[in-house]
Amino acid sequence: MGRRVVQPFTAGQLAEALGCELHGDADVAITGVAPLESATTGDLSFLADPKHRRAALNTAASVLLVPRGDAEAFRAGGGALRATLLHQAPHVGFAEALERLFPQAPFAASVSPSSVVDPTATLSGARIDAFVQIGAQASIGAGSWIGSHCSVARGARIGVDCIIHPGVHIGPDVRLGDRCVVQSGAVIGGDGFGFQPTREGWRKVPQVGTVVIGDDVEIGANTTVDRGAIDDTVIGRGAKIDNLVQIAHNCRIGEDTAIAGCVGIAGSTVIGARCMLGGAAMVNGHLRICDDVIISGGTLVAASIDQPGRYTAVFPITEHRQWLKIAASLRRGSR
Repeated sequence: MGRRVVQPFTAGQLAEALGCELHGDADVAITGVAPLESATTGDLSFLADPKHRRAALNTAASVLLVPRGDAEAFRAGGGALRATLLHQAPHVGFAEALERLFPQAPFAASVSPSSVVDPTATLSGARIDAFVQIGAQASIGAGSWIGSHCSVARGARIGVDCIIHPGVHIGPDVRLGDRCVVQSGAVIGGDGFGFQPTREGWRKVPQVGTVVIGDDVEIGANTTVDRGAIDDTVIGRGAKIDNLVQIAHNCRIGEDTAIAGCVGIAGSTVIGARCMLGGAAMVNGHLRICDDVIISGGTLVAASIDQPGRYTAVFPITEHRQWLKIAASLRRGSR
């Protein structure tokens, strides 16, 4: 079942907004969005992957976003399909359509009376919800929203038009750029895992760095980005970090790098720009990964990577006894 839209559009209005070519009825109303298989009358859907082509040919959607080269195959006619929008990148076009069909409600600058804001903090037209704590000399830019039960520690700086969802902790002196999004439960700027063994046990090493985050970064729920031990932990502009990711102290993540859920990155690792790390990948500390590297899900990265490309270290799932035989054969072969 699809989702009913907040702001209805006609196919013609949406084509003009997206800058794409329209075939069919420009006046058909888009009243919902849905996957190809469950779409019904009034719904907008899209085809981005050729493996879903059969589902697209049989969809009951009224409006379909398709690649420009598929104009003839998806020509709107007398059936369910009333209009086709031709887009160079239909998945991107669909994302742009969702922004228009489901616009975010505007909010006014305000400070909840239940929040505690230090008198030296600067709030430049931000919305501060209930039970928020904002420390001394912190600053929050215009148009930003701080959700309920967040804490923004001493000296932290949050840019303009940021969305900090409820229950986020922003540590001391952390710096967030503009238009950042941080989902609930994230901890940005907690202590790194710094300990040294002594005869008396583990000696904690004070973590005196902070976290610096560029513009347009998104950080998922319950993700942790540790403050630097001495230098700062740095997340580059446009990086996208999923839920339940651990980024340890002094790491540097390059611009437009995407990190999927449950990835763990040990301390002082440098990851380049435009990299993609699949879910549950593990990266050892003090490594360097160059630009444009793809790490497959579940892969252990135990050495630096200096050539772009895709890297995989995952043995495909198989029946347990067969796996034991393969493992034994590999072990014999390595002797």
